[in-house]
Amino acid sequence: MDGNFPSKLSITTRLGLAWKCFWRTLLEPEFARQMCGGPRPAPPADPPPAPVRTSSPVVPPERAQAAGLLVLSLLQREGRLIDFLQEDVAAFSDAEVGAAARAVHAGCKKVLAGHFTLEPVLKEAEGDPITLAAGFDAQRIRLTGNVAGQPPFRGTLKHHGWVASAVRLPTVAESLDPRILTPAEVEI
Repeated sequence: MDGNFPSKLSITTRLGLAWKCFWRTLLEPEFARQMCGGPRPAPPADPPPAPVRTSSPVVPPERAQAAGLLVLSLLQREGRLIDFLQEDVAAFSDAEVGAAARAVHAGCKKVLAGHFTLEPVLKEAEGDPITLAAGFDAQRIRLTGNVAGQPPFRGTLKHHGWVASAVRLPTVAESLDPRILTPAEVEI
């Protein structure tokens, strides 16, 4: 590590990092496989043959990213996450923001539980001492603080990490526009 990282990351920074990792895990199968500790594909022995030109249909970006848009739609439907994040909460009292956050939390937690099986990367409790031997998986464990020398590294577990051990997303029907995260509502 280059020492440019603060030894303690704020909850906002960690939340942003978790959000980025969540989407990479969801949308990049190879990244997800590596996060689960799955085997990495062996490099090809010989260069692959030149691709044969075929006319494959061009998939619009919203179709290629339909699974990610579906998750965002589910988080909005059950937890009103987009509404909460789009709101300027600076004008509200802490009690009002806290009450709204409880509702968002409950709905989003329901989506996570219904569509993902999440497990900690490390089973130890936060605050426990940890020793990392040489060859530890740097995608599963990030070192922070004063990192110098060679393993074994001894430190304190600050966050146990998360890994998605199962994903259960419904298929997005071809007839639906996955960009519509929540339709507008008009009361008659």
